[in-house]
Amino acid sequence: MSDTVLELKDATIYQGDSMVLSKVNFEMKKGDFVYLIGKTGSGKSSFMKTLYGDLQLTEGEGSIVDFNLKTMKEKDIPFLRRKLGIVFQDFKLLPDRTILGNLEFVLKATGWKDKDRIKERIEKVLDKVAMKTKGFKYPHELSGGEQQRIAIARALLNDPELILADEPTGNLDPQTSVEVMEVLQDINRNGNTILMATHDYALLLKYPSKTLKCDENKVFEVVQRKS
Repeated sequence: MSDTVLELKDATIYQGDSMVLSKVNFEMKKGDFVYLIGKTGSGKSSFMKTLYGDLQLTEGEGSIVDFNLKTMKEKDIPFLRRKLGIVFQDFKLLPDRTILGNLEFVLKATGWKDKDRIKERIEKVLDKVAMKTKGFKYPHELSGGEQQRIAIARALLNDPELILADEPTGNLDPQTSVEVMEVLQDINRNGNTILMATHDYALLLKYPSKTLKCDENKVFEVVQRKS
């Protein structure tokens, strides 16, 4: 298996009939941490949606965790998403279930049956995000930062080959953003590959890494000067 987890070649991304990003060329290797930046409306979300199958790639070539984005059928999307961990800005936790219930729901929906294995896996991911004692709580009983940690734990459940984090700190205050970022850095050091869309430039300065920018329908790499 190659260590390329994501590759786009001359990929043009559309939202409906309007072209959002033109001729994108990009490759991501296992273990990378890459930022995706750009102003609101510059195409970051469309870029992410194309990667997890919400928007179809119609022009150019694209592959992600061994799925061909161009030839992928509707029925393939759930299988693609099992190999991805997706973290959203607004957490998307189920409000009527405890944290354990939220995580259990995902595992059962993706085919896990053995109760002991489910319990063990949930404990492991909660431990990774330092939330082991919060499993019995409901989402509304947690702070925004804690909810986002749980969302990251949920993204880790099926040991994804790539984590797509779409503005994971967008709803958080600066201090909490740093805490969440530390969690992401940590799991990246443990070998998880992460693509993170963000408009929080303070984080880019604090945690420099390869950066792609969406601007005027193009995606290009920004060279960061090391401080």
